[in-house]
Amino acid sequence: MTEFYDALETRVPAQREAALMAALPEQIAHAQSSSLAYTELLTGVDAASITSRASLAALPLTRKSSLAAAQAARRALRLGGFAAGMPRRVFQSPGPLYEPEPDADGVDPWRAARALHAAGIRAGQLAHVSFSYHLTPAGAMMEAGLRALGAASFPGGVGNTELQLQALLDLQPEAYVGTPSFLRILLEKAAEGGHALPYLQRALVSGEACPPALVGWFAERGVDAYQCYATADLGLIAYQTPAREGLVVDEGVIVEIVRPGTGDPLPDGEVGEVVVTTLSPGYPLIRFATGDLSAVLPGPSPCGRSNQRLRGWLGRADQSAKVRGMFVHAGQVAEVLARCGQRGRARLIVDGELANDRMSLQLEVEGQPAGLGEQLRSALRDITKLRGDVELVAPGSLPNDGRVIEDRRSV
Repeated sequence: MTEFYDALETRVPAQREAALMAALPEQIAHAQSSSLAYTELLTGVDAASITSRASLAALPLTRKSSLAAAQAARRALRLGGFAAGMPRRVFQSPGPLYEPEPDADGVDPWRAARALHAAGIRAGQLAHVSFSYHLTPAGAMMEAGLRALGAASFPGGVGNTELQLQALLDLQPEAYVGTPSFLRILLEKAAEGGHALPYLQRALVSGEACPPALVGWFAERGVDAYQCYATADLGLIAYQTPAREGLVVDEGVIVEIVRPGTGDPLPDGEVGEVVVTTLSPGYPLIRFATGDLSAVLPGPSPCGRSNQRLRGWLGRADQSAKVRGMFVHAGQVAEVLARCGQRGRARLIVDGELANDRMSLQLEVEGQPAGLGEQLRSALRDITKLRGDVELVAPGSLPNDGRVIEDRRSV
């Protein structure tokens, strides 16, 4: 078995970065010319000048809520004007939000083959796919990746546990692709019926958390399970390898970690929101804010792949709390800091009881700058329309967990 999917995975990091930055201006220009939404969002942007992560970070974020709002307001424009050209297929996520197949001409439009290969699935094998084939793209996403590998798929979809177990027994697939919870259900049902599944040895799971204890549970039953991080909008973002140290970023995307509520990139190791720019021509999402929290792990993977690594899913970045009848959002906390010229780690703590709640803004800062506390209190009141305390704390005092708003109230 070849260890790597292709030579891109083991490139010298500087070579990869140069290639990504060289492709970036062309993708920006393509988005501006082919997507009405980006024609408007990137008005005045010189695509040729976007050749670095710093220049990319100056562009606005695109949020999932923006896609949904555009689709609802501009029904005459296909997919709210974000798609470039006519997609081959369109899918639906809750909201509803509609997503196109990102590359109408690609064999593997969501780039799933790389994750499947890292999980040990190879040409000539059969994979039982239990992701949905109805409305959402997960089943089609993985089936396209399997086809690119030269592997076959059984489109099991979701539900119908007894029928799917019968298919596992009859077809004897070497691999499973789907949610970890359904794989556990199938393995437990097989054991209850006295059936062994020795041929089922590999799994690529996604869509849910799969903690190490569950990975170990699968291993005890002969299934080597790996995880991947993908979305309906972007396709594959990152995937687990045999090293099992974080998730390696896919070769077809540019990933940033930004402070929640802002578009400001964070240094490696800091927990923040995952922002992705895809190089897909059919759906050229630029600085798409996923709403997920993660952090970049230092150094290359022990498996030999040299791309960035993410720690994995660490929570949600779209944080808010209702205080005295008013919603407070992470973006408002960022606005408070920006007004006062601060970029350090901060946390808005809401405590007390729901009918008598209090909020306090904690900010990491060197020393006790004169007047800063009062500036922050004033900005907090102006922006949130609520009064709150301010506490200046030493750098490193706040947890590195991406939390901007912490609700400590008892219900």
